Amino acid sequence: MRTSRFFPIAILAVVISALAGGTLGSSLLARQDEVSTQYRIFTAALDAVGKEYVEDVQQDRLVYGAIDGMLKTLDPHSSFFDPRSYRQLRERQQGQYFGLGIQIQSIDGDVTVMSVFENSPAYKKGLRRGDVIARIKSDKPPKEGAKVDATGWQDAKGFTADDAVFHLKGPKGTTVGISIKRRGYDGLIDLEIERDAVNITTVRGAFMIDKDTGYIKLGDFSETSNEEVGAALKDLSAKGMRRLVFDLRDNPGGPLDQAIKIANRFLPKGELIAYTRGRTPNSNEEYRATDDSEYTHFPVVVLVNRSSASASEIVSGSLQDHDRALIVGETTFGKALVQSVYTIGPRSNAAGLALTTGRYFTPSGRMIQRPWDSAFDEYLTYQLRDQNSQRSHDTAELKYTDAKRKVYGGGGIEPDKFFAGPTEGFNPTRFGRTLHARQVFANFADQYMAEGDTRLGAANQNRKRLARGFQITDQMIADFKASLKTQRIVVDEAAFKQDESFILAMIHYDIDVALFGVEEARRNLIKRDPQAQFGLQQFPDAVKLTELTQARTSGGARDK
Repeated sequence: MRTSRFFPIAILAVVISALAGGTLGSSLLARQDEVSTQYRIFTAALDAVGKEYVEDVQQDRLVYGAIDGMLKTLDPHSSFFDPRSYRQLRERQQGQYFGLGIQIQSIDGDVTVMSVFENSPAYKKGLRRGDVIARIKSDKPPKEGAKVDATGWQDAKGFTADDAVFHLKGPKGTTVGISIKRRGYDGLIDLEIERDAVNITTVRGAFMIDKDTGYIKLGDFSETSNEEVGAALKDLSAKGMRRLVFDLRDNPGGPLDQAIKIANRFLPKGELIAYTRGRTPNSNEEYRATDDSEYTHFPVVVLVNRSSASASEIVSGSLQDHDRALIVGETTFGKALVQSVYTIGPRSNAAGLALTTGRYFTPSGRMIQRPWDSAFDEYLTYQLRDQNSQRSHDTAELKYTDAKRKVYGGGGIEPDKFFAGPTEGFNPTRFGRTLHARQVFANFADQYMAEGDTRLGAANQNRKRLARGFQITDQMIADFKASLKTQRIVVDEAAFKQDESFILAMIHYDIDVALFGVEEARRNLIKRDPQAQFGLQQFPDAVKLTELTQARTSGGARDK
């Protein structure tokens, strides 16, 4: 299985066959001798560092760093995952694990909740972003050196995120005790939480924008994405959907097979979706739509931006090449390398090696991988650079869609209709982008509570109550500006005025996320999102593409 994202996750078995005899055998033996020599050099250096370095160093740290450095000489996406990172990736891509349903980070020695998955055990108990886990009482051995009282509570001060995760995760149905500190409340809040399956959904919103227009936000790709998109399409169709906005903005990619299956939902059986080419024969494959679909007949607008990458580009590129959807937004990231991930080490503590084994191409033959510089600096900072609708093209990269529209390879998927909007559909100034990057909107949302929410009531008595459909008031804006000063952010009034629509939208969005959930937040944001609103205005062109596609496919799918 292959993956097509920044951080790949598919597992491949490695089988090494012994070859001997003839020219091939001699060549192989010579290569083995060379590898053996280089290996001896490496182990000698490792041994010297272990014995002679001025301080004690962990051997695994040295080896992991060496592997990572080796891969960085190849390309921007070949990479190494230590056991912790590899476990996290597997959980994220599988879409499920057993625990509390929180993302945590150790900040100045405090185990801090950074986000809470909706409908998770932690969510049902009322945990919020910003809560600090001060104590833990679990069914596992205490951390070495931790302060433990007579009743088994461990002081979590000084815990790393890994330390906390070790105690918080566990089999379904078992319990763990935590004590949290919450801003604005004196004392600890003791909770006993039953561990359960935590589902990490990748569809972050699916609803009707109006009586005819459905909307699906796919924020990521995991092993459940195709199933999630299928369920969303079925639900929206039952509500009368006659056209769709498919939002792939800020989607970094994921498993290749999920991209193929999702594209298949919009394309007739037999259509080519993507193909890969590599150095070894098993890297050369074609991926076609293998199933009949119910969703090939209505107009589709696909929203993309400069952070849409990899699997997102497979979906948007295939729909563009077959004239099945109108692509709106910015030119995508341009990541068209396929990684195979090899499991390294014992299964109980396995690491992962992600190695680029091929490049993928869209149906028209576009190779959309952007070139990279030797240090990868310009390549990896692509998202920070402004775009415009005027882009130079290499004529050698010219290809044609099924309807003979011009498209170009060599640097991402270029939209049919350009509209700058790198941050939630807005194009704010440096001031607005700084506010967003520093998460000041999410911090501001911490002071509010939803009307009718009775979870942890005593701990929330000092929070301000808001109902669904609230409006941003002048007092809220004044409070927001005051909160910036407490975070040592100088308020540039001219820039604030210029970014006012963006700032108000983000205040509303993050309060919605904290109080009412991500789908409610997305539903309200779409009304203010200039890039999405521009996309809605392009449906007449999307209708024309649909008519062209239906006329063509009535005569059979194009072969490539």
